[in-house]
Parts: sequence; structure tokens; C-alpha cells
Amino acid sequence: MRRASMIVVLFIVVFSLSTSVQSYGKEAYPTKPIEIVVPYPPGTTMDLLARMIGNTAPKYLGQPVVPLNKPGAGGSPAAAEVIAAKPDGYKIMMTTNFFFASTTKTQKLPFNPYILVPIASFLEYRNGMLVKGDSPYKTLNDLLDFAKKNPGKLRWGHSGRGTSQHMYGLLLFRKAKVETIDIPYKGSPDMISAVLGGHIEAAFVTYGATTDHVKSGALRYLITVGEKRYSNSPTVPCAPELGFPDVAKLPTYVGLYVHKETPEPIKKILLDAMTKTYQDAEFQKRLETLGEEPRFAGPDSMRETIKTSEAIAEPMLKEFGLYVEGK
Repeated sequence: MRRASMIVVLFIVVFSLSTSVQSYGKEAYPTKPIEIVVPYPPGTTMDLLARMIGNTAPKYLGQPVVPLNKPGAGGSPAAAEVIAAKPDGYKIMMTTNFFFASTTKTQKLPFNPYILVPIASFLEYRNGMLVKGDSPYKTLNDLLDFAKKNPGKLRWGHSGRGTSQHMYGLLLFRKAKVETIDIPYKGSPDMISAVLGGHIEAAFVTYGATTDHVKSGALRYLITVGEKRYSNSPTVPCAPELGFPDVAKLPTYVGLYVHKETPEPIKKILLDAMTKTYQDAEFQKRLETLGEEPRFAGPDSMRETIKTSEAIAEPMLKEFGLYVEGK
């Protein structure tokens, strides 16, 4: 009887230990820190989101989640690092649907971007074009009037060739029939500094990176790119109401991606943990202060978003002479 009782106790202990870690096959996951490779510098909306995930996700993964900034080329160096890493779920990438739908189609790449597959999306960018708070351009028409009277003098910034912000500007200024100079930057902090320093007249920047500057009056948005006005900036007109409906057809969603050869059980563990992270009450509070549109989605929805964006963006890239043939 005593022997039977000991066997029962031993079984309970073993069962408890086995359920205290998430596992697949013969290996537990995760057993060490997970890196989120961020393709933009510290202080950008994407960086802030990665750090928020890093603060919350360890509760559901049992290991640290650490952002790693690798800016440049619209995200290609960051993607290359994740693709070259062992597909074991310890190095994942944060990027947007536009990286696949547009950015990678403007570059000759030494890798196939579709080696990266989606796990979870967290938000939609609230994007717009801003100017310095004391700028003489009080409305978009003021800015466009200057551009029409001074061809090739209006300078505006974006986050890189083929990114959504680049496309917004190209579409808007083409429709307005003005000649401008576009200047790529590594991320929103550089663009904000350029606008505040008078080095450029305007820039397309996400709201999350500019909240404090807008509240203080240092920066001012002239137009937003959504189909309707954003709830956190109800006085700023949106693209369709100012006569630029095409600009609103290119929403940008930010999420996490992994190497496609990552074992399916690990992908599921990551999806489950990120779903719980998004639903976490503290994370929701932080997300609300970020200034972007909370929008969670799983892999299937993310894949559909990429396909939809590709169908719209690819013809535009070819029209603007940005599409790289022979991909």
C-alpha cells in the first residue's frame, strides 16, 4: 500500500513539472531569452511597441523578451538577421505588412522575404503629415500652394523607399501635381528632429512617436491617412475629405514574424503568449497611451492583409518607377 502511495505521489510530481514548462517534442520552449529584432531606431513607434511587449510577454513565456534595434533599408537588414538565424523561435522580427507588400519590391534582396511568416499583429499605425508647430503652413492647401509656386523646393521626410509613408507622400503630391524633394530617414526621431530644425518642411510620421510634441504644440499635423478622422486628433482632416482617397487605401499593420521553418508547436506557443500579452490589462493601458490604433490579428488575417496590400502597392510602385524587376 505504501509503495502504491509513493508511486502516485511521484506521478503527481512528474506531471506537475511537465506542465510547468511549455514544450514541443522532446525540447522545452522557451528556455532562454527571445529577441525581437526591430528595423527602426529607439524611440520609434515600433521600438516602443517592442518594449511594451518585452515588459508583458515574459509573464506568459517565462523568459525575457528583448528588443534588438537594427535600423536601415526599410527593414531588410533586420529581416536578413532573422532569416539567417536558427529557426528555433528565439529571434523574431517586428515589421509591417508593407515590408512585404512594397518595401522589398523596391530592392534587390539576397534573401526571400517570404521566409518570414506572421505570428500576431498588434496595431494599425495612425499616420499623417506634420509640420513644425509655428510653421506658416496652417493647412495642407497652404503647403501645396508653396510647392506649386516653388517647384522642387518643398522637402518632406519618410521612413524609407517603398515604405507606406513614402507611398503616402508620392500619392498625395502626384494628385496635387506638385514637384517635391523626398528625403528618407532611418526612423521617426530623425524626421522629427529634421522638421523641428527646419531642415525639411514636412514629414509623414506615426502618431505614437509624436504624441508629446503634438501636445506641446511643437509639431502640428495637416492631414491624416485614415478613411476617417482619428479619435485622438478629431480636428485634423483625413485624406478622403481633402480629396486624396487613394492615400487611405494603404493601412499599415505592425506585428511579429518568424522564420517559416520554426516548428509549428513553437509558433503556437508564441501566438498563444502574444494573444495573452495583447489581452493583458496593463498592456492595454500602455497600448492606449501609444497613440496608435489597437488591432490584434492572427497569422491568417495577417497573410490576407499582405496580399491585399500587394495588390494595391505593386501597380503603384511600377507607375512611380520604383519596382525592381527580376525579383
